[in-house]
Amino acid sequence: MGQRQLDDLLPRMALFFLDLTQRPPRSPRLRLGGHACLPRLLDKGRAQLAGKAGDYRYNCPLDQRWFAFTGLSADALLAEMAKERSDGELLAWIATNAPLHRDPWEIASWSAFMEARAPGDAESHQIFAERIQKLAPNREDVVTWFDLLDLDDYVSFGGKA
Repeated sequence: MGQRQLDDLLPRMALFFLDLTQRPPRSPRLRLGGHACLPRLLDKGRAQLAGKAGDYRYNCPLDQRWFAFTGLSADALLAEMAKERSDGELLAWIATNAPLHRDPWEIASWSAFMEARAPGDAESHQIFAERIQKLAPNREDVVTWFDLLDLDDYVSFGGKA
């Protein structure tokens, strides 16, 4: 492979395989095809494929909620990501292959629910409070799981809470 071919390939590879030891995945608030969490899930899967996931875990409990909503398996989606598909190509694959077809209003409702989701039971409240205490004990605006994930990403990469 010549240098010109390699130079043309590198930006494409960077799109598909992320290094989450250098920067966080996209916010869970970002949406793809209306799906909250999906861009973040794709970032973590691509980083896992590249061996660059750092402290992030593909198919974590948050990801599992998305997989349950769509009926897709984490392994099947990861196999598609390994083919170096773009976000748009993966979204089209999801629409075609998801066992649980969801209408746009269902996706919007699920995404809004996920974005507003806060700790429910006592154990979740304790975990949530411990993370806030560690990251930003004086913050009063961190009330949802997405708030906490965004804060954790920010602080983990040098931001000051």
